[in-house]
Amino acid sequence: MATGRNKAKKRFKPSHIYSIISTALVLFVVGILFLLLIHGRKLSDYIKENISFTIILKNGVSDDAGKKLCAEIMAQPWAKSAEYISKDDAEKIYINEFNDDYHDMLNENPLFASIDLKINAGFSLPDSITAIQTRIQANPSVQEFYYESKLVELANKNFRTFSYIIIALSLLLGFVSYTLIDSTTRLAMYSQRFLLRSMQLVGATNAFIRKPFLIRALFNGLISGLIAVTLLFTLLNFLISVLPDLKALQDFNGTILLFLLIIAFGILFTALSSFVVSNKYLRMHLDELY
Repeated sequence: MATGRNKAKKRFKPSHIYSIISTALVLFVVGILFLLLIHGRKLSDYIKENISFTIILKNGVSDDAGKKLCAEIMAQPWAKSAEYISKDDAEKIYINEFNDDYHDMLNENPLFASIDLKINAGFSLPDSITAIQTRIQANPSVQEFYYESKLVELANKNFRTFSYIIIALSLLLGFVSYTLIDSTTRLAMYSQRFLLRSMQLVGATNAFIRKPFLIRALFNGLISGLIAVTLLFTLLNFLISVLPDLKALQDFNGTILLFLLIIAFGILFTALSSFVVSNKYLRMHLDELY
């Protein structure tokens, strides 16, 4: 009797191992896609926050007035950084960059004082930038508000396209993952279909019969999620070691949340699949089990 039970255990163990491994691999692939989305968003924000907006001040505006305006702009929620550049500073920058001293032709500095502005990524949409531009140009000290509008549009468009692709692939893989999890659960429970029927025949309720399978499914889902998270964590650290610049794009909170969601996703879908499959076999007639 004990020998028969040991053989059954050996027969059942591989199916659970296959279920855990296949589920972990699917969760791993889904996790990679969402890591791409998280880091892609950080990269997009980094690009948006490093686009320069130049506020050119009118001639005759004093340095004190220019610095005061710069401080007022920096106090706004949409301002990431604001640097005042005086006429003298602009002259030095021009000479250093172009190696051209125009004093032989001109007796005075023709350059304007300006403010180099960078805005937070959340305000980089066209409507927000237009509102900021209108507000700044309303100041009597401001002559012009200049920025590369095409660069801003390109940054927004590219990230939007990238997001749609990642979301579409994630939904597709979400469906595939549920199908695979469901299939592996069915294979794991198929070999135990007669055990389910035997328990029914001795008077066990469906809830009692289903309980150990749900517990096993929850455990398998947890293990699968932990394996997937471990693989993702290892992959992320490896990529950072190879490409140190990726560290600047790290979103610690977003990554931790993703890891928790992957574990929850594994537990939820294995338990749901186990519940559906066990109900199917519990409702079958005896001749349908063969």
